[in-house]
Amino acid sequence: MKLSHLLPLALCALVSTAVAADKTYQVTGTVVEVSDSKIIVLKGKENFEMARNAGTKVTGDVKVGGKVTVFYSITATEIESKDAPKKDDKAAAKKDEKPAAKKEAAPAKK
Repeated sequence: MKLSHLLPLALCALVSTAVAADKTYQVTGTVVEVSDSKIIVLKGKENFEMARNAGTKVTGDVKVGGKVTVFYSITATEIESKDAPKKDDKAAAKKDEKPAAKKEAAPAKK
């Protein structure tokens, strides 16, 4: 198979992976607070607070009390495992430890 036939397939695979990773959500509601760094939108009884920056695309005039739809994505910034070590892991850790030196009793005096 020629390389020119494989290139489009590789590009399709890359694009589909990138699209799946960028899942977006939306919330529509009333603006409670807006600044250069965040927007808070009230939907029902729940506030949705989202960070924003200079790269955030804004269409129209966004002001407190106005109705907006915010499109956003969720990205993890840190992941910390809370799982306890399994029993097998504990047993392996004990095997790796050096046994404590045994103290021998001094010979009895004659």
